[in-house]
Amino acid sequence: MSNEIVLVTGGAGYIGSHVVRQLSEAGYRVVVYDNLSTGSAEALVNGETLVVGELADTDMLDGVFRSYAPVAVLHFAAAIVAPESVVDPLKYYNNNTANTLRLLQACVRHGVGRFIFSSTAAVYGFPEGGVAAESSPTLPINPYGTSKLMSEWMLRDTALAHNLRYVALRYFNVAGADPESRMGQRTPEATHLIKVSCQAALGMRQGVSIYGTDYPTQDGTGIRDYIHVEDLASAHLAALAYLERGGESDTFNVGYGRGSSVRDVIRLVKKVSGIDFSVTEAPRRPGDPGELVARADLIRSVLGWQPRFNDLETIVADAWRWELKLAGNR
Repeated sequence: MSNEIVLVTGGAGYIGSHVVRQLSEAGYRVVVYDNLSTGSAEALVNGETLVVGELADTDMLDGVFRSYAPVAVLHFAAAIVAPESVVDPLKYYNNNTANTLRLLQACVRHGVGRFIFSSTAAVYGFPEGGVAAESSPTLPINPYGTSKLMSEWMLRDTALAHNLRYVALRYFNVAGADPESRMGQRTPEATHLIKVSCQAALGMRQGVSIYGTDYPTQDGTGIRDYIHVEDLASAHLAALAYLERGGESDTFNVGYGRGSSVRDVIRLVKKVSGIDFSVTEAPRRPGDPGELVARADLIRSVLGWQPRFNDLETIVADAWRWELKLAGNR
């Protein structure tokens, strides 16, 4: 890796900012393109270049490509709330699918040959047995998952027709924060269970609801594959290095391959925080699978990715320290 410029869309957001920091620490020159609708300039801690703009503004986008001549693009900018996508699907097809199309067109116009795409386990829908491999059927159950899958298809076809190679990373449940609390999830109305539970412990919410206690799981609550955001970020650097070595276009799950239940998470948040908070039981939400866990051997064998924070209590502890910092700054 030389002192090359990479363009990161959505790089001021939760996941993107962790990747941007790791890229800078690895010696890349990073240009962030973000509309700051959910991201924050404060999340860019190493003086990375920030261009505030919309992906729909193709003139501005072309200007960024001409000015900085990035050798690679990492694409995070997207709307990500699955229930919202059901009531406002066109927002997701515009924000996610159409904007990815515009970005790919810019890459082709300006000769960018490496592309890393932020995808999601939502492309699988309800995988058989609750475990999804990259070869599992892609049957999304909401417009969010469909918008991401359509983007994967565009990437595949663009790579076949042009001088572009890509890696699509399908995330499972991302959580936690930078262990040094330099960055984390800032969105106050976030719906992620670990953040919601931390906010309940801080008294910022009345409590936590468990949606569904009658799933065919060990304790009756839903099981998810939680991955530390720092490990997810490092997967993007491994993917970029893979493409730099000449690796072929491919798609990888990013998870640990083990699941934790809703009750497991709540128990650990109470343990780490030392605070009890109200927990109520509610009916299942439509569209929630009882279990969703990654089969994640391929990313280790092909990209050489090795997670460093594969422990739920570590994820919770880092998230808790971040929430304490946020609360102190309010």
